Amino acid sequence: MSCPHCQGAEKVFDVSTARGDLEDYRQNGPAKTTQLLLDAIRRATKNGLTLIDIGGGVGAIQHELMGSAVESAVHVDASTAYLGASQEEAGKRGHRERVNYIHGNFVELAPEIEEADIVTLDRVLCCYPDMPALVNASTSHARQVYAIVYPRDTWWMRLGGRAMNLWFWVRRNPFRFFVHPASAVDKAIRANGLTPRYHQNSGMWQVAVYGR
Repeated sequence: MSCPHCQGAEKVFDVSTARGDLEDYRQNGPAKTTQLLLDAIRRATKNGLTLIDIGGGVGAIQHELMGSAVESAVHVDASTAYLGASQEEAGKRGHRERVNYIHGNFVELAPEIEEADIVTLDRVLCCYPDMPALVNASTSHARQVYAIVYPRDTWWMRLGGRAMNLWFWVRRNPFRFFVHPASAVDKAIRANGLTPRYHQNSGMWQVAVYGR
């Protein structure tokens, strides 16, 4: 990956973090915001669809939708540790062969990846510096549904983001946390022909689903 920020993500989302998140998912299921996203996707779709899960982590969205709404998926992630955890869980659940795992920066890889019915970014916009580039690349791949979880655009989230980024700076990690303006995110998504179908605030996050 040519993106220094993405290289920093490898250090943040390492094997220890991925293992902890996988065990938490196995014990407690999807996070609250992920479950809200899943419920909204199920309401907006039928069965037998394809999925691109960008920054999918341990693969909760894939695992929960596989066999119902989704028949096959592509998981693109900048963290090799998370890809490994997702593959492990997929193998345990019996759908490993129906998911294509790709390591790298989706913006760079987008021209090589085919469109899908559903595109998801669960807590991914906050991990990428160039929001318009990521939104443009990902929305162009969504044939039916575009579903995201990203930080609420509030003063306390921006303050928390600055504190996190100071910590990354001290540790000389180029990774940064971003609270992109919600109005700019919405405008970028709508500009690619998608319209809002669902929105819900939950703690630090907002869950949004768009459709064509």
